[in-house]
Amino acid sequence: MRRVAACALLAAFLSCSCSSPSPPDPGIITLAVRSGPTTLDPRQGADEASQRVAQLIFSSLMEWGDDLRVHPGLAERLDNPDPLTYIAHLRRGVRFHDGRELTARDVVYTFGAFVDPSFVSPLKGAYAVLRSVTAIDDYTVRFTLREPFAAFPIQLVLPPVVPDGSGDRMRTAPVGTGPYRFVHYDADDTLVLAAFEGFWKGAPKNKGLVIKVIPDDTMRGLELRRGTADLVVNDLPADIVHQLDEDGSFQIAQSPGLDFSYLAFNMRDPVLADRRVRHAIGYAIDREAIIAHLRRGLARPASGLLPDQAWAYEPEVHRFTHDPARAMRLLDEAGYRDPDGSGPAPRLRLSLKISTNEETRLQSTVIQEHLRRIGIELDLRSYEFATFFADVLRGNFQMVSLAWTGGGLVDPDILRRVFHSSQVPPFGFNRGFYQNPDVDRWLDLATYSTDEAERERAYREVQKIVAVDAPYIPLWNRTNVVVAQRSLDGVHLNAIADVQTLKDVARR
Repeated sequence: MRRVAACALLAAFLSCSCSSPSPPDPGIITLAVRSGPTTLDPRQGADEASQRVAQLIFSSLMEWGDDLRVHPGLAERLDNPDPLTYIAHLRRGVRFHDGRELTARDVVYTFGAFVDPSFVSPLKGAYAVLRSVTAIDDYTVRFTLREPFAAFPIQLVLPPVVPDGSGDRMRTAPVGTGPYRFVHYDADDTLVLAAFEGFWKGAPKNKGLVIKVIPDDTMRGLELRRGTADLVVNDLPADIVHQLDEDGSFQIAQSPGLDFSYLAFNMRDPVLADRRVRHAIGYAIDREAIIAHLRRGLARPASGLLPDQAWAYEPEVHRFTHDPARAMRLLDEAGYRDPDGSGPAPRLRLSLKISTNEETRLQSTVIQEHLRRIGIELDLRSYEFATFFADVLRGNFQMVSLAWTGGGLVDPDILRRVFHSSQVPPFGFNRGFYQNPDVDRWLDLATYSTDEAERERAYREVQKIVAVDAPYIPLWNRTNVVVAQRSLDGVHLNAIADVQTLKDVARR
């Protein structure tokens, strides 16, 4: 029966992907996205597209709540009997898409990979303190740590749980416990998912999802206008959102988002290792203009990696204003004086790697002009996303423009994953190879302390130091935006823009 249902859904998709203005099966919802997942294995996917798909196919032991704290998911309770032990009590009766019940064996298999020296994943750095994971019985799992780690419950949000023994098949034929069941994926084209009636939180209100990968921004907008796409989540440039809003034919939902846009530096580069050069770049960029004109106000200035919704957010940090004169003085101090006064010769040349995303390219072109005005010639190098992100993961760049996305930014442990000197690739997110002993010391204190007030103070100190060191130049935090057909009910957003909310969407 499952095979018949899958074929029926796929046939429905094929019939709705033609030029017809609306799909023949109103129960299927079509989501247009900018890029496809680089992998379907949630233990490997560190990019936004892969994690979005994981939210639809899989479930996690712990989940983000509306209060932006972690709450029980597949684990109906998480006990912490001593500083080195966490015990997860699993919900009973949760089923994988193939009908098998989820048990402790699946949890042990999923997280056991991260203590296996041969297993390589960009998520692995989160589990450096995990000594072992064992099944106490079919529904109880013990996590034993090497040392106290108060943020460990956050690490149970990602990755979600995969079936015991699933191996490499997760890359191409994933099986999870989430609201949607995998049907078919044409890489970088179309992903088809069927609603899972046995989802432990209740069946989706639609029959399934068709996720269409449309790299071109304008084409995603056109798909909405034609009715061949039902909605787009955070994947439309602000100008197109503005046009569709003025059109009046669409419903638009917004929420203050967490996504963080930034420039990152490779600290091994001899030019960028000089903090004065990094500060000069920070003062050269006009963030307010970018937000007002490129973002159409759909963002707010960012002060650092943690958004202002985070419980350990520190507002009193160094902030870059738009001050080209100060930027040029800093370049003079660093030895990069203007070689020909008002002439065309630059003070220095740098390269910025970016994806082919049009919104990123446009923003980078504006930044290129901002830097030209202070005498820095910026070479923009644009790559298809998979190639671009592979270089980012390897630290193969001089400068890079990227955005951090999702609920992981709410918990301050992300500061450790990004800025601790031990978290360099391939096991962590310190892709610019930033090092500061004081940052390491404060992060170690926050990691090992069980006193939340002490942890908060440590994280706040880290934010102050990092803001001055400037391994990142903060740009903005996104305003989440969904543009959807008016024929849809249940369209809504939360702060982390979790696409699992699509299970609540149905056609009127």
